[in-house]
Amino acid sequence: MTATAPRPAGEQRLPSAAQIAARATEQLASVTDTPRLEAELLLAHALGVSRTALLASLREPRDAPAFEALLERRLRREPIAYILGEWEFYSLALTVAPPLLVPRPETEHVVEEALKRAPAVSPRILDVGTGTGCLAVALAVELSEAQVTAVDVRPEALAAAGENARRHGVADRVSAYGGDLFAALPADSAPFDLIVSNPPYVETAAWDGLAPDIRLYEDPGALLAGPEGLDVIRRLIGEGWSRLAPGGWLVFEMGDGQWPSVRRVLAAGGFTEADCACDLAGIPRVAMGRRPLGSR
Repeated sequence: MTATAPRPAGEQRLPSAAQIAARATEQLASVTDTPRLEAELLLAHALGVSRTALLASLREPRDAPAFEALLERRLRREPIAYILGEWEFYSLALTVAPPLLVPRPETEHVVEEALKRAPAVSPRILDVGTGTGCLAVALAVELSEAQVTAVDVRPEALAAAGENARRHGVADRVSAYGGDLFAALPADSAPFDLIVSNPPYVETAAWDGLAPDIRLYEDPGALLAGPEGLDVIRRLIGEGWSRLAPGGWLVFEMGDGQWPSVRRVLAAGGFTEADCACDLAGIPRVAMGRRPLGSR
């Protein structure tokens, strides 16, 4: 049997990927409920491999000089989506950049409810406050005949939405315009069959109680909406009526406990068939209302 050559004095053995991830998991436990997952995502990103590839080679020694800087960013409560530069939404990898709102799983329910109500042939869809373009792009991908318009007041949001539309091959069917809600639309814009939105809906007084990941990094303008959290929703309902074709639907996300107030605002605005859908936690999360056929 051939003897193993001794390592030169001072040479250190590289830790395995499993050891690196285990140490990071312990550190991340203080800032996230999913420390192991995030440790693996950050390590895979630092190594330039997929998480699947990382998990298949956990016992291999790894030299990951970029990992410590990524870990330190997360320990400072920077959202992991910003560190990775992308996040998954409705099975789509989307480019994400600060301070745009990171797409949440709850918002996927807006896509689900919108798909139930979109016309089968050539639907015209408007995404108000598009952010990363998550709703606009997901709907364009799911509805191959849809023409989608995305509006947002932030130039960086329009850039991100455009990039994500190109990334998923729907840029020819997604148009983006800058401005405040419906004021962003061209003067000759035709009515829409479907309007979707993830508007700001957090009460101003609730800001200090939000997670540091949100307060320190994400855009307050995409979250805060007055004392009741309904300022933007009221505008969405009030101004959205004239932008919908008769028979068209308004579908949007809302906050915990807001449905009774939202239902009243929908009714006062002339919307019928008002309904809500719950998220996986059982919280009424998506509101919807229809402009009646034959309405003027």
